[in-house]
Amino acid sequence: MAGTTISMKLNNHSDRLDEDVFKRFSSEDGVSFSKTVVPVALARYGQEKLVSRSQAKKLLARVDQFETVVLDFAGVDAIGQAFADEIFRVFTHSHPQTKIVAIHTNASIGNSIEAARAGWLPVSLRD
Repeated sequence: MAGTTISMKLNNHSDRLDEDVFKRFSSEDGVSFSKTVVPVALARYGQEKLVSRSQAKKLLARVDQFETVVLDFAGVDAIGQAFADEIFRVFTHSHPQTKIVAIHTNASIGNSIEAARAGWLPVSLRD
């Protein structure tokens, strides 16, 4: 009989405590998980660039369920203006209850984010 075998080895000996993990991703009152970290590099397919609104929308799927969303740009060299605008202007204006935080950005990504937050975008790329 043909089939697939999958094995996984876990290191169950960690210095991390459950409480530490819960504190990292829970609300300040400690009642619910209200924070998530999203690795932006996972939004790419292969070597494609992150340039479009549709890519940003896919990245943001269901993040409105959290109070704080940390977008981790590690491994991402640049983003397009429409991508940045969709996240840092359009999404944040339509979901004011969700705070978007960007980490591990380079100067280019930081400039794109600031331009989007300021509302600057060429007319051809606006909604």
